Order: sequence, then structure tokens, then C-alpha cells
Amino acid sequence: MATFYNQATISIGGNTTSSNRTEGEVVTRVTIDKRALSTDYGPGDNIVYSITLNNTGAEALENATVTDNLGLTTPIGGPEIVPLTYVDGSVLYYINGVLQPAPTVTAGPPIAFTGLSIPAGGNAIIIYETVANEYAPRDAGASITNIASANGLCDDITATATVPTRDEPLLTISKAVCPETIICGNEVTYTFIIQNTGNTAVLATDNLIVSDLFTPPLKNITVMLDGEITTLYTYDELTGDFATVGGAVPVPAATFTRDPVTGLITTTPGVTVLTVTGTI
Repeated sequence: MATFYNQATISIGGNTTSSNRTEGEVVTRVTIDKRALSTDYGPGDNIVYSITLNNTGAEALENATVTDNLGLTTPIGGPEIVPLTYVDGSVLYYINGVLQPAPTVTAGPPIAFTGLSIPAGGNAIIIYETVANEYAPRDAGASITNIASANGLCDDITATATVPTRDEPLLTISKAVCPETIICGNEVTYTFIIQNTGNTAVLATDNLIVSDLFTPPLKNITVMLDGEITTLYTYDELTGDFATVGGAVPVPAATFTRDPVTGLITTTPGVTVLTVTGTI
């Protein structure tokens, strides 16, 4: 809603007289509500939004337009970025709960849905998907806030929705053997590289366990974690069954760097290296 003021004047013979100042108020008969139907996001995740327009007036409104800025923002020290991308063809459009033909969509940014109708005493709802793209923030505690605006009404109205990052480790493990051709009685080294592309470190309390069944079994093994000898493991020389003690293998979180020119984010994984050396 908006308050307005105005005042009249009369002029004659070089003299001007002002009227009293009137005051009025424009009350918006349409309200807007925007919600994220996704609780959090990670890189490349789809985020679903709904926008509801409620018309409390006695007349229908036609040809309304709803826009979404797709999270447009300017990080400190960086360029303007748009962290969301509209998923083409994903929009659903309802009037009073009844599915309608899709409105005209301009993918943007900003995305625009045009030609919307809002019935008297009723509502219109649009539901659509976006993707957290390569500009979306990934640090723990980060979020995306985007703004929806409804235009073509008596008064432009806006609503926002905020979705936080999903704060968790994202782990991969690779294994290598050296040498690949081994003479019986010689030493061999297995190397395990554990990478974390998530925004949260793996701590001792997370109880991460690295296990393997060495075939053939190794004898007289030495286990090293990031270049330091560790004894926090169990091993059976008869079966070759190996496992670290729960929580003995921490993995740091990834780090994320935003290019100051392009705004693109580069992910540097957190890495932990575990080696097991023994005799065949």
C-alpha cells in the first residue's frame, strides 16, 4: 500500500493561494507470497519455487506479469552474478487450483511470466524450477535469496525466498598400487586418496572408516596418514582384512574461490592421503 498527498493552488494578479493538502491511501488488493519448496541446495541442484497471487478485490485482474531476479547479487569485491538458471518448460500455472496452459516465459535473467490472470476473490499460482549454477555460493552458511515482483497491478508488489546451502562433506576415494608388477616377497604400496568437495570437513566424530581386503594379504604393513605413521587401524594378516579405526581419518573441507572478473566459482577439494605398505 502507498500513501499519497496533493495540494491545489490558484493564481491571480501575481498572487498565489494554496489549498489544504489532501491525504489518501492506495490499498493493494493483490498480495504476493513466494516460497522455496526445496529446503537447501548443493552445486547443480534443482530448486523449486512457488509464487501465489491472491486477489481480494471484486474484479479480476488480467495481463499481470511476475518476474524473478534469480538471485541477482553483487558479492563484495566481485562482479554482478546470477546464481540461478531457469529450467526451461518447468512452469506450472494454476487458477483457483485448476491447472492452466503455461504462461509466456522469458527465461531472463530476470525470468518473466506474462499474461497472468487473477480472478476476483481468487488466486493464481505459478510453480517453477531453477538450477543452482556455477555462480551459486557454496561456502558453509551461504544462501541464495531471490526476489519476485508482480507488475501490471495498481501497485508493484514483491516477495523474497531464501534457500541455504546444504552443509555436508561430499567424498570420493581413489586407489592406486605401486608397483603394478610385483615380485613375490617384495614390498607394495597401496595409496588411497580421499577428496572432499563439500563445504564441511570430516571430523573424528563423523566416524569415517576406510576399509579394504588386500588380495593377496600383506605382511608387516606400515600405515601412513598424510605422511605420518598411524597405528589407528585393524588388520588381519591371514585374510588381508584392513580397516581404519572409526574417526581416525579426518578430511578437510573444500575451499571455494570466486573469480573477481567472471564471478565463476572454482572448487579446490580437501584431500587426505592414506598409504598402506607391506610385503607380498
